[in-house]
Amino acid sequence: MNRRRSRSVRATPEGIERIETERRKQKLTLNAIGESANVSSDTLKRLMKGDRIDRNSIRDIVAVLNLKPTDIVEPEEWNPEFQTEAKQPDASALITQGASTRTMMNPLQSSDLTVNSVAKPDLTFYVDRSPVETTCFTSIEIPGALLRIKAPQQMGKTALTNRILWQATQLGYQTAYLSFQLATDSVLEDLDTFLKWFCAVITRELGLSNQLEQYWEAIFASSFNTTIYFQDYLLAQIQAPLVLILDNTDRVFEHAKIADDFCRLLRSWYDQSNRGDRASQIWQKLRLVIVHATEIYSALDINASPLAGVGIVVDLPEFSEAQVQNLAQRHGLDWDAAEVKKITHLVGGHPYLVRLSLEKIQHKKMMLDQILETAPTETGIYNSHLRQLLSNLEQSQELVAAFKSVVATEDPVPLKPAQAFKLYSMGLVQLEGNQAKPRCLLYRQYFRNCLST
Repeated sequence: MNRRRSRSVRATPEGIERIETERRKQKLTLNAIGESANVSSDTLKRLMKGDRIDRNSIRDIVAVLNLKPTDIVEPEEWNPEFQTEAKQPDASALITQGASTRTMMNPLQSSDLTVNSVAKPDLTFYVDRSPVETTCFTSIEIPGALLRIKAPQQMGKTALTNRILWQATQLGYQTAYLSFQLATDSVLEDLDTFLKWFCAVITRELGLSNQLEQYWEAIFASSFNTTIYFQDYLLAQIQAPLVLILDNTDRVFEHAKIADDFCRLLRSWYDQSNRGDRASQIWQKLRLVIVHATEIYSALDINASPLAGVGIVVDLPEFSEAQVQNLAQRHGLDWDAAEVKKITHLVGGHPYLVRLSLEKIQHKKMMLDQILETAPTETGIYNSHLRQLLSNLEQSQELVAAFKSVVATEDPVPLKPAQAFKLYSMGLVQLEGNQAKPRCLLYRQYFRNCLST
């Protein structure tokens, strides 16, 4: 006599992958499958985690995907003759119902759109700054990676971020992008509100339904609830690695009420992926890319820099003269080495300032000599950029005094380490040890004039 087996079974890793493949092929979300198969989201979540679930639920789920139970469960474990047969749902009806459900859903409800909607970036004027791109592309392939891209404003962080998003899609990874510029001041003033907003935005980016009510428990701290929401819901729903880009993170750093806790939360996720316990595999799916401007450092305690010592850090360098000449050619300008030297002597290899110069000349709005002559004045093409730097600097009279001493002489000036670090982070100086000199001639000319009054 044959022995009766358990009514619950477990999908194999290959079976889970088969479900994911069919789901993507048919452009079904897990929610749509659950509704069509009449199974709970918790059951689907346990199935995709490799937990045991009821056989009847398996039958209904595979019918939606036009699969057989033995496509996802080991044949020797699946023994239907000893089980009470559930009424077999009509597969074509279920698929039609699923399609109808998708039609009624917001287009963002398909997690496939997260990958497929990333447009190939325009590389016409993109300058590779090796080994920056290689480091970034390699980093997102590391399980549980945390990559931090930092530079002053207008150094090309956005263009690099677009390259990383595109590279992630080429690897078949899931992607999600969040700019903290979208967060209002009220969201950024309270940790619980902020983390709920953070979870809700990423959920929407992944095309999933908001499940915060089910996972947010008042007895637990907000950081713990956020971790559980990511671990048991968001990351459990996807099979491919997730590249999550957090842009303009310096906006979070500005708000002391949430900054430290949020940084500790991100650190803890990075640490969990390396612990080697059961949860590590889930967290290894996540590859965090944190992008931030460094100007905020001027207002922070130098000894409490956010995320210090965590993950892989990329600083964006300036363009070399060879890169500037190549960029000029791409703008249709037949510049020789002398003309390249004129512009780099003025602005160094600052990406935004170089591009701005080339665009003005390309469209015949100004000649190079005109740009050089008016550069440090209010009528020059760099006036908005310079005024923004002055506004940032004037937030600290201590830094105003320090930088005033730097631009007043042709020789490098010794500064206190904290002053040197903050002026460098603002993009105003180059450092030689603790000695500083203006980053470029343009800055010396402009600030020597405006700080002398």
